[in-house]
Amino acid sequence: MAKRNRPDVRNAVHRRIRRKVRGSTERPRLAVYRSLNHIYAQVIDDEKSQTLASASTTEKDLRGSSGGNVAAAKRVGQAIAERALSAGIDQVVFDRGGYLYHGRVRALTDAARAAGLNKGEILAREAEAAEKAAAEKASADEASAQAASAKEKSAKAKKGKSSKGENAGEARAEAGSEVKEAKEPKAGGAKAEAVSEAKEAKEE
Repeated sequence: MAKRNRPDVRNAVHRRIRRKVRGSTERPRLAVYRSLNHIYAQVIDDEKSQTLASASTTEKDLRGSSGGNVAAAKRVGQAIAERALSAGIDQVVFDRGGYLYHGRVRALTDAARAAGLNKGEILAREAEAAEKAAAEKASADEASAQAASAKEKSAKAKKGKSSKGENAGEARAEAGSEVKEAKEPKAGGAKAEAVSEAKEAKEE
């Protein structure tokens, strides 16, 4: 397998992304590029090959103490969103430039969304999250109700078994007393007969 350096890999990924992501007049492309010390953002109309707005940490107002950190990326994201909104653009297609979606790239795009770009997507995501939470809550309530009904059924079953056991114990006790009563008269009669026979034998 051929070894490739990072810029070659990033360019290959970016070419693959650009085959799918294309900016239009209604929804231009927000392209992000980052270097070691700076980060750049451009709003591009690919149909007219025109840059509509741009911002980067090479500007003194956006650089801060360093242009290569997350705080600077957030400032650039907020600035590009404000400039795009002032140009009448509120919907864009994000082009991460072949970079992984984390760190400064993610901070820039999140700041742009928070500043007002693609507000419809944010509202849709919030509505979807609310629906998902409601569905999870409903399923949890249903599961708890099922667990409660199962618990109640098991309690009823245990109660029924205990009442059956008590009835069986009472029946056993009654049967034992009847047997005892039946045995006692027989034993008494046998003793009386034995006593009478002993008396007769003595008299003879």
